[in-house]
Amino acid sequence: MTNPNPQSATTTAIATRSRLAFDFASVTAFAALTALGARLQVHLPITPVPVTGQVFCVLLAGAVLGPRLGFVSMVEYLAAGAAGLPVFAYGGGLPAVLGPTGGYLVGFPLAAALVGWLWAVARDNRVAGLAACLAGAAVIHLFGGVWYALWSVIVTGAAALPAVVAQSLLPFVGVDVVKAAAAWAAAPGLRRRVGSG
Repeated sequence: MTNPNPQSATTTAIATRSRLAFDFASVTAFAALTALGARLQVHLPITPVPVTGQVFCVLLAGAVLGPRLGFVSMVEYLAAGAAGLPVFAYGGGLPAVLGPTGGYLVGFPLAAALVGWLWAVARDNRVAGLAACLAGAAVIHLFGGVWYALWSVIVTGAAALPAVVAQSLLPFVGVDVVKAAAAWAAAPGLRRRVGSG
């Protein structure tokens, strides 16, 4: 049976390939943006965890790309770092992933996916969009805090909860609320540009 409209099928195939190429470029662009965010660092004397621009980039990736592509962009970022590229705050390679701040990195793909999913559920509700970004930041801190506590137990044999909270959570709450608000503000315009909304 022949295709009744081969020109239409060709047009559809070209459009599909173009969209795949655009999606791949978008995913890679957000992975690269997150790598740049890691270079924006402020080191605090009370914790080995630096303040970076990564959280903003992760939240923005989820809000702009959606749950699937946001997740993929952060997996690409982690894969690049685990392979040895210096894209993390502490360089690259498995030691950076397995160090005290590795939990934040592990939380990035899930945070991006959650933000993307909640943003899609929220549709055009701006308050819900902000809540999505805040939820993504909370996921990053959950993974980061638990990982930091486990790392402390393995290295020192004990993890005092007040010290873990003071070093892995409290210094970052206020600044990450600001990052979440910034991602929430920037996302709608970028979504229109990439065809997500």
